[in-house]
Amino acid sequence: MDAILIHGLGRTPLAFSVLAARLWKSNFRPLFFGYSVTFERMEGCVHRLERFIKRRVGGREYIIIGHSLGTVITRTTVPRLTHKPLACFLLTPPAQACKAARHFAPRRWVKLLGGEMAQLLADQRFMESIPPLDVPAKIYAGTAGPRGRYSPFREESNDSVLAVKETILPNIPHETFPVLHTFIMNSKPITQDIVNIARSYAVVKS
Repeated sequence: MDAILIHGLGRTPLAFSVLAARLWKSNFRPLFFGYSVTFERMEGCVHRLERFIKRRVGGREYIIIGHSLGTVITRTTVPRLTHKPLACFLLTPPAQACKAARHFAPRRWVKLLGGEMAQLLADQRFMESIPPLDVPAKIYAGTAGPRGRYSPFREESNDSVLAVKETILPNIPHETFPVLHTFIMNSKPITQDIVNIARSYAVVKS
């Protein structure tokens, strides 16, 4: 089975190296979809992902694993596909215009380097316009972020970038792990859970 891996804002496909190696050992074929927030717009990126899936996957069974902004790209793309993934796995998805995005989006360097996609993360109307996923999905959120008097999250559970409550989407199962936003894809328990769920859907479909 193919596994399409879509990295987050400011990262590259290399961020998925550990996860990809574990998936390979579990008989999944990792396929890396890379993009540039500096030079691409959301709509162009979504169309390119559609073409990538048609070209690299064809008619085979596959799953999509997205991280952070990669989950937004995933959620925007999947409803448009004719050949759907068996399931989508969303690692720390911004489900709304989160506090961090709204804080950083107006800054000049973010506008310059983050392009349109970074601005969309702070746009509540855009985030609400993303259609619901029409395939099975699961959300993984982190809880290892700082809490307390000096934390911007105060006592809220968070992954250092998103509060747990900012990762919740209606009707999608949600599970938390003691990991940070940037490194959630390296969690061995999360990888094993993804593998188990993907295999269960493959068995049911066959």
